[in-house]
Amino acid sequence: MQIMMVILLILIGVLLFGFIIFFHELGHFLLAKASRIRVNEFALGMGPRVFGFKKGETQYTLRLLPIGGFCSMEGEDEESDDERAFGNKPVWRRILVVIAGGVFNIILGFILMLFMQGGQELFATNQISGFLPGSALQAAGVQEGDYLTKINGYSIYTDRDVGFALSMADPDAVQLVVKRDGKSIDLGKVKLSYETREDGTRVVQYDFRVVGVKPTPWRLIARSAADTFSMVRIVIESLKGILTGRFGLNDMAGPVGTAQVITQAAGEGLKQSFSAAVSNIIMMMIMITVNLGVVNLLPLPALDGGRLLFLIWEGITRKPVPQKYEGYIHAVGFVLLIGLMVVITGNDIFRLITGG
Repeated sequence: MQIMMVILLILIGVLLFGFIIFFHELGHFLLAKASRIRVNEFALGMGPRVFGFKKGETQYTLRLLPIGGFCSMEGEDEESDDERAFGNKPVWRRILVVIAGGVFNIILGFILMLFMQGGQELFATNQISGFLPGSALQAAGVQEGDYLTKINGYSIYTDRDVGFALSMADPDAVQLVVKRDGKSIDLGKVKLSYETREDGTRVVQYDFRVVGVKPTPWRLIARSAADTFSMVRIVIESLKGILTGRFGLNDMAGPVGTAQVITQAAGEGLKQSFSAAVSNIIMMMIMITVNLGVVNLLPLPALDGGRLLFLIWEGITRKPVPQKYEGYIHAVGFVLLIGLMVVITGNDIFRLITGG
């Protein structure tokens, strides 16, 4: 039974990651076509070819290893005399093609957010509407009608920002800034109510309520955009946590770990209703696609952000970095990236089997 669950989770992870990766590569593909760049192959997956067909000048393939995909353009990694080669296009066009994948992932997050938010009866805000009896937040000086604007220096725009900032906060020292009657008021460091989890960590307890507003078409669009932007900020802050050592290997997840979380989220949702389960799955997909979009734009070798860095250098100096040297750097980065994915996926499987 345990083995079947592992296989099922892997399949779920592969399918969801495949869809998100397809959308990412579609961004590169469409911008390349719009820029009149020759696309030699559009592939989903890596490694040996499983299936493929050719339409026009482009080969479309499905490859064995479900760990990525690529949009291979003429003259992308080698010299080419073709006037439609990637390297023969103006720098600004190449920049648009390179960033298109990450941008498309974030756009997908926005589209999914629209779909998820569309069924809500009310949108929560960051304005306080009331307090529970004995509220620590009220004792700290927050009043009804106040807007939470900063928590430990983290700017607050939506209730999602409130949730993230409080989840990262030490309940004994939470720096609060509110807006009251149009004025910013710094309440200093305050103590908030908390609950202790089974692993001993303390998390801030919600002893307050926030104002809800009725959806309108404009509010739906604005809210979905704000929440997508909030997810981007959360990814960036989480990356900072990894770099500073706040988060470790067990806080990361690959396809298997993500599939496990999706399955758990769906199971929790089914306890309420089928629509709640679907909503939880969509939220996980939003987190994955936004995460992929942001991470892929980081200035690291083998990622789109690394290629973008070389293009910016070329735009400033008017001299491209020799392709063979850029290729070496990306190759090393790719090997390290694959190694990291193997370690994370192995850790995911270990935790799943041992129940960690």
